[in-house]
Amino acid sequence: MKKSYVILSTVAVAAMLFSVTGCGKKAASGKSANKLVVWSFTDELQTMIEKYYQPAHPGVEVEYSLTPTDQFPNKLDPVLASGNGAPDVFALEDAFVRKYIEQGPNLLLDITDEYNAIKSKMIAYPAEVGTFNGRVYGVSWQAAPGAVFYRRSLAKKYLGTDDPVEVQKMLSNWNDFLATARKIRSASNGNCVIISTTGDLFKPFMSARKSPWVVNGKLVIDPAARQYMQMAKQMKDEGLEGRQGQWAEGWFAGMKDELKDESGKSVEVFSYFLPTWGLHYVLKTNAGSTAGDWAMCEGPAPYRWGGTWVAGYKGTKVPELAKDFLLFVGTDDTFLEQWAKDTGDMVSNNNVVNKIKDTYSEPFLAGQNHYAEFAEMANGVDGKLTQGTDQAIEGFFGEATGAYVNGEMSLDEAVADFTRHVSEELGF
Repeated sequence: MKKSYVILSTVAVAAMLFSVTGCGKKAASGKSANKLVVWSFTDELQTMIEKYYQPAHPGVEVEYSLTPTDQFPNKLDPVLASGNGAPDVFALEDAFVRKYIEQGPNLLLDITDEYNAIKSKMIAYPAEVGTFNGRVYGVSWQAAPGAVFYRRSLAKKYLGTDDPVEVQKMLSNWNDFLATARKIRSASNGNCVIISTTGDLFKPFMSARKSPWVVNGKLVIDPAARQYMQMAKQMKDEGLEGRQGQWAEGWFAGMKDELKDESGKSVEVFSYFLPTWGLHYVLKTNAGSTAGDWAMCEGPAPYRWGGTWVAGYKGTKVPELAKDFLLFVGTDDTFLEQWAKDTGDMVSNNNVVNKIKDTYSEPFLAGQNHYAEFAEMANGVDGKLTQGTDQAIEGFFGEATGAYVNGEMSLDEAVADFTRHVSEELGF
């Protein structure tokens, strides 16, 4: 029997873990017409409110609450379902944003008309993620296209050049990527791998799909999904990757040139697939002595990874105030220009991006202008593939891929096992 996919949890969280009040004067009683209740899992939104939104809106009181990401949906779900104690505005993480956007007609504030009035200046994919059945329910201040970050010294040593234009030619499609991986292995006598884990390839392959996972209530396995499984196994079998887990200790060790294999032998890692934020919050913080020895290029396929969206509650008592907040945070030229300059964040507004993109020189990348590179990549990303069931489906897909890569199942057996799990657990 087909099982329905449960969208909303019925478990309420007893108390807020952290609360900030007073981004303005608190109303004496009841809900003020100039008060917004904002919930988030990221302190970025708090900074935006206190440093940018409130100075531009001195008459608005904001009550802000921060909850850890892993607990946030369980806090949000019951209040949206019941309408009791729901925030006016809330943040949504990439992993679960579509779960809420696809409930937009019932739960979320419709901002289609407001967004359409300014959409020509925006990078398309963040709003595509925030759109359901042609209606816009969520926006994001950031764009998070992905790229390939590689070690310049290793590129010179094994490929003869560290020029991003030339390296990109060697990584321009998956056949070239595989050929270059073999070249690096051969030139290094097996001491250097092109990536530390095949997990780095997952996002690019998923972004290369022509179809989402679910179409008309049925699971669709796009050819790109099978190609990922085959590429992962081929790279492992040929010793072209470091056999590490993404986010594991070895994955980070490769960034600082400290990765060792099972026998204790040093292994060099040529590159990492990372998004915009990966440069600042992953690579820079873990590179150690390799800082300044990096460059970036687009790689074999455009992709996106991560991000934060904001949406409003459909039953809010202050819809116009909530809409104004969403558009300020997600689309406003003045705010986003200052935010980009202050944080280095890749923003979703092309007016801003085009204005500032030529001003960057990143010392960590030996002076390369990463912002201009990402600006081109961002407009090539497709946000229409994203669905609310992706996280659950891709969990089963990862298990099936692991079984195939490790030789526990054939490709057809792994695909069949994946299909069975999705059918039994999700009803597709």
